[in-house]
Amino acid sequence: MTPDLFLALALFAAATVFSPGPNNLMLMTSGANFGLRQSLPHMAGVAYGFPLMILPVGLGAMQLFEHFPPAYTALKVLSVLYLLWLAWKIAHQSAPGEGRTAARPLSFVQAAAFQWVNPKAWSMALGAITLYAASRDLAAVAWVSATYAVIGTASATTWTILGTGLRRWLSNPRRLRVFNWTMATLLLVAMAPVLLG
Repeated sequence: MTPDLFLALALFAAATVFSPGPNNLMLMTSGANFGLRQSLPHMAGVAYGFPLMILPVGLGAMQLFEHFPPAYTALKVLSVLYLLWLAWKIAHQSAPGEGRTAARPLSFVQAAAFQWVNPKAWSMALGAITLYAASRDLAAVAWVSATYAVIGTASATTWTILGTGLRRWLSNPRRLRVFNWTMATLLLVAMAPVLLG
């Protein structure tokens, strides 16, 4: 990969992972509700789950959608259902210590698995492979994956820290409920491109 192409890939990766989307909204919510330390597995699942997804997508999984378009429709339906469930879970999350539910942030495996039903992740993966690893050879796909791992770590950390910065202000249960309902609503709004696309 040439330096110019790598710089373009890094800028593309930064623009796609730092922009608001389901992962970042959930990381900010996790930071606000559970703090940085408890959110580390969730952060790692997002930061490394997406680059791990890029490898099979780049090495052949995207051909499934090219040759069998109903598979993409099925993915959209699954994505919408899962995001609806996540939005409900976020909206109804109780404040730490309220004892209504044993709320926990997503685990590494849950956050990594979420990438496979996250519509923004699929758009990012398909776009990055098409633009920066069109040959779909292992070296090119690995460059894309590694670039996303580095930049994704910075993004996941930033969004979670933004959430932890709100913790003191959100110590009021009423404010926390409003925040969680707002984040759930924004998560639903993030589905609009899937439903309209």
